[in-house]
Amino acid sequence: MPPTTSKGQRYAPVSGSVPDEDTPYDSADEGTLSGLSDIDDPNEVKLRRVDRSARGPRNASAAYAPASARRKSGDVEAYLDSITDAEQELLSASRQYDLVDDELASDDEELKRGRRERHRRRSLIQAQSGGWRAVRHARYWWRTLVAVIVGLALLVWAFSSFAARRDRNRPVGMPPSDSWFPSPRGGTLDAWADDYRKAQEMVQRMSLVEKINITTGIGWSMGMCVGNTGTAESVGFPSLCLQDGPLGVRFTDRITPFPAGITTGATWNRDLMHARGAAMGAEARIKGINVLLGPSMGPLGMMPAGGRNWESFGSDPVLSGVAAAETIRGIQSNGVMATAKHFVMNEQEHFRRPYEWGISHAVSSNIGERALREVFVWPFAESVRADVASVMCAYQQVNNSHSCENSKLLNGILKDELGFQGFVQSDWGAQRSGVNSALGGLDMSMPGDGLRWADGKPLWGPELTRAALNTSVPMERINDMVTRIVAAWYHLKQDEWEPGQGPNFSSWTNDAEGYIHHGSPGAPETKETGVVNFYFEARGEGEFAHATTARRVAAEGIVLVKNTDQTLPLARGPPTPEAGLRVGVYGDDSGPGMGPNGCPDRGCNQGTLGMGWGSGTVDYPYLVSPLEALEQSWAPGVEMTAYTRNMVMPQDATDKDLCLVFVSADSGEGYISAHGIHGDRNHLFLQKGGDTLINTVAENCGEGAGRTVVVVHSVGPVVVEPWIDLPGVHAVLFAHLPGQESGTALMDVLFGDVDASGRLPYTVGKSLEDYGPGAQVLYEANAPVPQVDFDQGLYIDHRYFDQYNVTPRYEFGYGLSYTSFSLSDLKITPLRSRSALPPARVADPRAAPDYERQPPPADGVLFPEGFSPVPKYIYPYLTSLEGTSPAPYKHYPKNYTVVPPRRSSPSGGGLGGNPTLYDLMATVEVQVANTGARTGQTVIQAYVSFPSGVTEEVWMETEEGSGEQELVTLPVDFPVRVLRNFSKVEVAPGAQQTVSMTLTRKDLSYWSKAQQNWVLPTGTFEIKVGQSSRDLPLGGTL
Repeated sequence: MPPTTSKGQRYAPVSGSVPDEDTPYDSADEGTLSGLSDIDDPNEVKLRRVDRSARGPRNASAAYAPASARRKSGDVEAYLDSITDAEQELLSASRQYDLVDDELASDDEELKRGRRERHRRRSLIQAQSGGWRAVRHARYWWRTLVAVIVGLALLVWAFSSFAARRDRNRPVGMPPSDSWFPSPRGGTLDAWADDYRKAQEMVQRMSLVEKINITTGIGWSMGMCVGNTGTAESVGFPSLCLQDGPLGVRFTDRITPFPAGITTGATWNRDLMHARGAAMGAEARIKGINVLLGPSMGPLGMMPAGGRNWESFGSDPVLSGVAAAETIRGIQSNGVMATAKHFVMNEQEHFRRPYEWGISHAVSSNIGERALREVFVWPFAESVRADVASVMCAYQQVNNSHSCENSKLLNGILKDELGFQGFVQSDWGAQRSGVNSALGGLDMSMPGDGLRWADGKPLWGPELTRAALNTSVPMERINDMVTRIVAAWYHLKQDEWEPGQGPNFSSWTNDAEGYIHHGSPGAPETKETGVVNFYFEARGEGEFAHATTARRVAAEGIVLVKNTDQTLPLARGPPTPEAGLRVGVYGDDSGPGMGPNGCPDRGCNQGTLGMGWGSGTVDYPYLVSPLEALEQSWAPGVEMTAYTRNMVMPQDATDKDLCLVFVSADSGEGYISAHGIHGDRNHLFLQKGGDTLINTVAENCGEGAGRTVVVVHSVGPVVVEPWIDLPGVHAVLFAHLPGQESGTALMDVLFGDVDASGRLPYTVGKSLEDYGPGAQVLYEANAPVPQVDFDQGLYIDHRYFDQYNVTPRYEFGYGLSYTSFSLSDLKITPLRSRSALPPARVADPRAAPDYERQPPPADGVLFPEGFSPVPKYIYPYLTSLEGTSPAPYKHYPKNYTVVPPRRSSPSGGGLGGNPTLYDLMATVEVQVANTGARTGQTVIQAYVSFPSGVTEEVWMETEEGSGEQELVTLPVDFPVRVLRNFSKVEVAPGAQQTVSMTLTRKDLSYWSKAQQNWVLPTGTFEIKVGQSSRDLPLGGTL
């Protein structure tokens, strides 16, 4: 089993040795869910898997029922009544989510069916729960004792909560989130001016309920897509389809599962990043999708074990920013809105959604202003600069304010400082308030439901209609919300789509016909049906086939980290026909397993690993496994034997000349737990006995005379110390998450059809502790509202290794090639004079639209007479006019005002910030020569070290709590070096090429909290150029 944590321990301990291995894979254990299995709860119930069919055998899903109950107190029957809902909650975000609610049952027959099902499950639990009957007979006499225990527990909890609140209010460098009101209006930049003009004209003709309809989703699984807005039929505005995700179109057919973001980042190839985005956008457009929910740049990867790191591009803000911007430009080139997500500090899965963990509020990521801007917001700034149409706010809190109502983040940084002109949508269920989220900068609630998943009880919808009428949310804010959405629709020219060009697929069934409102409860015969899947081919054809792009990305995302004696590339046949070649293929990761779609949302690690799990996944139309590709790759004379399991005997390798070992490490989104992993990885070692497998094979391959090649499919860095220095391990490839073309792309690199040109988008440390105390997932709550302090946020990944002189196994940007390169003739050319501050922010080139401020009349806000609402569908209508009269609102957020209390940020003024931040300050040129025997690619990387001795004056309290301040001079700390630009080039053998890169004002600046601006310090900058963060042979000054 993985390392366990003890009470009060912040993260799982990691030693240099391999932990006890996870239980070898067994299909009966696949996808085991236990969201609270690590909590020492007397009511803990172990869950066992119960297979059930969903959408046919290609997507067999699993229900989970208790296998044993270890209850020491409580009402057993009440618990048994609740287990059905709890079971459904665990797979709530999967396509298989379904709910039968007694209160919403449409007729007596459905109510009886639901009760019979509950009774059947209760009987099953009773039969398997040891000691249950004894507890049942004893229930009456111990209730008093339980009441006493509960009372004492409540007293302890109250005291601890008070202490925790006091502790959270301690004076630290990361105070609670500042406020920024009112929300800036969009439409102030030239690039969007025409779109806002047309949008304002349309919005002025909408009724109030139509405006509300556009801002609120209609509910989970109530439309064809994972997110669907309402319509404004009177003006011809359609329902918008929002669909995952970051590596392709989720929940549909005839599409391409592209390599994951982490694989794309490992290519370091701007052209491929753009091409992948363009292909994703083209497929979304053909499927009738308005908003594609990607790319992801949050999480950035501060925590290497973070569950969703694989969806993003790597653990560096510059690399991630470039990849995000290129992806966005590609997606939107096809008229589909891209979504930059998750804004911001969404770095771990534990405690991100409170109801998954039984806590009142989501975890708070606490971060200072400078690290926030220079690291975590940086790729979002690049996304806004790339003209992204939508930004998704995240689940967790930032500085103890929920991301989707954090006015400092959404109003102050995103909309004012970065000049974002599009709309902010919530992550699914991330909205935690009604009025406050509207005032805080949220523009669209997704999927429309309220505080619990698919509860059909919206925080907006009719409640926002009521808030508009009673003036608790100003009409000006509502008009801006709607206009931002409509302007984005115009900006991507979606008004030019032919009528009826909405979604032509259903997220909820593969059948041609299905329910129009799948998630609505009711007897099947009472639900509306129709043709929901039209099976449009979206994958491109011939030379434009998207599989070709996917294969190139997957191949260039493979990183060769070890290649002893030039073991790679492999020859396809034996040295001589007479000699023969005996090849062994080892590991569950080599083969097809039980099929690529064997687990809902890829929520298990079985067969070859092509993507992580969660909402960012795609259904495979096919997946080429390495084993299948190998079978088609060998020349005559090769005898290949496959051992598609992770437990092998030494004799399985002793008679082989070449041993290929496939291992993996998986993770994903927190609503699924698999193999004891609750989203975030428990450690950085290989999973499913991978370390043991490598040791066994490498030590015995050819009785010590064979060659062993290790292929790692992983969601991020893995600790390789248990086996990397074994003499038998000759070559190691980090193949990441390659998508559908896994095997074909691997063969391209393995046999040398293309160069090994991937470079690590993260650092491979020798242990999890190498990444620093600030990079550890918080596995156990440290307060009633869990707190994670990012006080080392500036020092993410390689920056931490450099700052604290930690020697990595493989550094950031590292990777080997099948040829060699030399660098020479570094030339650094200044382009303009320097000033500490950028030129002052100019006035907005366009005046924001002037909106009606008075609340509209209440005409038409009630359900129309005779209207028959669909159960659980979210409408904007009210059932009564109660609470609609204008009245003072008592619960506004702190410092709320409708009058701007401050000047706009001096660092704003354009898309991505003050346009002068992107003025070119210098060029960096270098000569790159291919000194090897074959054509190859390398990545030239430019790093900047800031001047030493930089100081700034700041006001500080003379004594804590005194209120008196004095001006003091403090040093400004910088990372040892930061990546600022890169270029991937292909060079023929014996040839030389000039590589030119640029540095902007922002590249040479740091964020000053005192100045509230980017400051370019005086002094000498050191510029280093090389092929990784620690291979920097050329240096100069600026």
